[in-house]
Amino acid sequence: MSQKNRIEGGQIDRTRTLKFMFDGKSYTGHQGDTLASALLANGVRLMGRSFKYHRPRGVLTAGSEEPNALVELRGGARQEPNTRATTIELYDGLLAKSQNRLGSLKFDLLSINDRFSNFLTAGFYYKTFMWPKAFWEKVYEPIIRNAAGLGSLSLKDDPDVYDKGFLHCDLLIIGAGPAGLSAALTAGRSGGQVILADEDFTIGGRLNSETIAIGEDAGTAWVASALAELGSLSNVRIMTRTTVIGAFDHGIYGAVERVSDHMHMPDAGKPRQILWRIYTKGTVLAAGAIERPIAFENNDRPGIMLGSAIRTYANRFGVAADKRIAIFTNNDDGHRTAADLHAQGVKIAAVVDVRADAPRSANYEVLNGEIIDTKGRLGLTFAEVRLADGGTRTLECGALGLSGGWNPNVHMTCHQRGRPTWNEDLAAFVPGGELPPGMMVAGAANGDMSTHGALQGGAAAAKAALGLKGRLAKVPEAEDAPINLKPFWYVEGCSRAWLDQQNDVTVKDVKLSHQEGFRSVEHLKRYTTLGMATDQGKTSNMGGLAIMAELAGKTIPEVGTTIFRPPYTPTAIGTFAGRHRGMEFHPTRLTPSHKWGEEQGAVFVEVGNWMRAQWFPRTGETHWRESVDREVLATRNSVGVCDVTTLGKVDVQGTDTADFLNKIYCNGFAKLAVGKVRYGLMLREDGIAMDDGTAARLAEDHFVVTTTTANALPVYRHMEFVRQCLFPDMDVQLISTTEAWAQYAVAGPNSRKLLEKIVDVDISNDAFPFMACANITICGGLRARLFRISFSGELAYEIAVPTAYGDALMRKIMEVGAEFDVTPYGTEALGVMRIEKGHAAGNELNGTTTAQNLGMWRMVSKKKDSIGSILSERDGLNADGDLRQVGIKPVDPKDPVPAGAHLMNADGPVDAAHDQGYATSACYSPNLGHSIAIGFLKNGAERMGERMRLVSPLTDVSVEVEIVSAHFIDPEGERLRA
Repeated sequence: MSQKNRIEGGQIDRTRTLKFMFDGKSYTGHQGDTLASALLANGVRLMGRSFKYHRPRGVLTAGSEEPNALVELRGGARQEPNTRATTIELYDGLLAKSQNRLGSLKFDLLSINDRFSNFLTAGFYYKTFMWPKAFWEKVYEPIIRNAAGLGSLSLKDDPDVYDKGFLHCDLLIIGAGPAGLSAALTAGRSGGQVILADEDFTIGGRLNSETIAIGEDAGTAWVASALAELGSLSNVRIMTRTTVIGAFDHGIYGAVERVSDHMHMPDAGKPRQILWRIYTKGTVLAAGAIERPIAFENNDRPGIMLGSAIRTYANRFGVAADKRIAIFTNNDDGHRTAADLHAQGVKIAAVVDVRADAPRSANYEVLNGEIIDTKGRLGLTFAEVRLADGGTRTLECGALGLSGGWNPNVHMTCHQRGRPTWNEDLAAFVPGGELPPGMMVAGAANGDMSTHGALQGGAAAAKAALGLKGRLAKVPEAEDAPINLKPFWYVEGCSRAWLDQQNDVTVKDVKLSHQEGFRSVEHLKRYTTLGMATDQGKTSNMGGLAIMAELAGKTIPEVGTTIFRPPYTPTAIGTFAGRHRGMEFHPTRLTPSHKWGEEQGAVFVEVGNWMRAQWFPRTGETHWRESVDREVLATRNSVGVCDVTTLGKVDVQGTDTADFLNKIYCNGFAKLAVGKVRYGLMLREDGIAMDDGTAARLAEDHFVVTTTTANALPVYRHMEFVRQCLFPDMDVQLISTTEAWAQYAVAGPNSRKLLEKIVDVDISNDAFPFMACANITICGGLRARLFRISFSGELAYEIAVPTAYGDALMRKIMEVGAEFDVTPYGTEALGVMRIEKGHAAGNELNGTTTAQNLGMWRMVSKKKDSIGSILSERDGLNADGDLRQVGIKPVDPKDPVPAGAHLMNADGPVDAAHDQGYATSACYSPNLGHSIAIGFLKNGAERMGERMRLVSPLTDVSVEVEIVSAHFIDPEGERLRA
């Protein structure tokens, strides 16, 4: 089909013809078109169906406020529903199809709903489907779910990439129309860092849609000149295709840049969209305004559009909505549309103006009256006019422009709970006094509808936002016409006059809402679904508010508005997720020795956000247990090294640090000597064990606290809460240094000999005894920290260096330890040695256990107060027969002892009522030659040597076991003190 509605002019590139598909038919357009303008150029008015009644709908607007022309883009895994045809840049090979239909777009079988509109009025879902009750799950709900929604999903993984980024500036300018450009020029010339963001792919805003002049040049020529100057300024960043979606706290704005949506496929390595977090000192909101429609009977037919949209399609895209167009207006802007169309050879059927003093024209007929109805099954053919003198006229037209006034885009001014105020001259809400900090508003967004006012206001807003001194540069001359408007929202006597065209909300629905008591604007919204469409009420809310005010006998400002919330326009969920999907759903942290571990063929496991070496297989080892057993035996017999960087590290400094840790830990730290480490148990406020770890005193006012890997963040958060909220007067500062230090456990009888080869200090047993710590140097001067602590039960140390040297230290340890057959060991071997020694860890610190359960009741000091110490003494946590930590070994060494299995008496029932305890951590001990476990048992301390059954009915396990001490290896601790 030829582009029969294409006219002269516009900003499209007619030398580049683009082919695209819509509902299986092939069309052509040009570079610079949107999908909507290209369809209109090809004579396609029917673009969609409404949500509830499936009425035929065409494009209403030319921007992101579009409620009707929603399509599905592309196909396969890249299919995207509910995309506005007015914002889709045309590209060669674009594939689009209409949605929300059963059958073809022209013959939608679900349009039968329109015949039952009397039964599907506002709130019908609250009143129906109630009887018979049994029908809900089997009849009503399946039907409703099948009919719900607009577009469809492919249900395949999205192949596109989304990203996130951060930007900083002195001034963020939202909108690149005349006000935004004027603000950018003022700010850019001052030398400040400026970001100019606009959702369109062409800079200029309304100037691209108008024929007005600025100075002696056309508006588009002035835009080109401004862009050239801004492009020459290195301190100005221009971001097209970028929608600022929200104003958040602390001067932060969210912005979505559509990097590749105008392409058939994103370029290799490029994201589809980027979510920018913009930090700015000041902001100029120059987001413009949105024209209002007027409600009357059957005002939703394809071909009925906003007058400003018809003007945009003609002036910017070179497209006439039809060869014969009528205008319905209550202000002078409607006449501007008629004049522009007439100048381009489009026939004006008439301008219908509700004002008696409307301007006249020699080029077309101006009628004083109102349009009361329209005709046309799948598109407008006639409009019926009721004249002021009582007569009627029928206008033949294929398009009708509605011009009911303009609503400033105040949304961003309200994202921090600010409320707009009413402007009588505009009959619209304008920004109120409670703006987000640092925000200035200019141009039409501030209610200044003239071009000269926009230019002047933009410059002034930039000056104020940046705190510039001196006089403003003179702005060029431009139209400065006053507002001449008669508030007019809907035609009296109409019934099915559409307010929210996507959700099929009518004037009648608003009246019904009032009649049934839903009169608050928030109740009105939810009862009728007014403003809950993808345009969020940008074209519908004002009409609904005006009608509700009239019914309630109040003014519109008394009725108020609903809350404006981000995002400003619909945003893909993938954009919010960014790269956080699949394996990157959360950040993946790599230990300093990760690269070295990969070279050794290590098998890695996710531990929280970290990737840790699980074991290091060697040639000939066919099962993971072989590798783990070898690593355990090598460490116990000589020396092993393990990367423990992932353990949480919190640097605690200040004159009150020791007293602070005394509050945090249930055991004492106030008298800990400098150069010593102490094991500590941390309780929650309710007395339950929260975490265990160590605190090393490097100086009088300096401790390093370590935590378990899993609790690194919760513990740090807890410490900050205590510091800021419970003891704000203490001189204490905290900082997490987990990632700042690479730390390795060097364990085994030869660990001291190995370390003596690299440390620059004496670490003999006398000079550096068990539980010592110090700031040292290694390898001739590299700063490091050394701690003589052990969680494996062997002579052991933990050595830390700045993370940048972590890889080099691992290689150095392996080099100097070769003569001792130093063996790297992973988390599995670490776990085995931990269980052999009876150390509690994550499985035991599970949020339900107490110091009493863990056998650490003596650590809860009675001489001082600490968090959780009082509640840990509750009777319920210290009752006779409480669970106590014990060791579990099989009577038959060949039997397994699985973690999670429950302990039962040797004889008697196996059920919950007779449960005696459970195993928490289990492993095979290569040192003992059989499986072992630690767990909790009622009266465990008094039941050493007792034989019991360890059962797991779900996995059909029943094993005879013996209760022993949890310290399977070196219970006296002689090895670690060697």
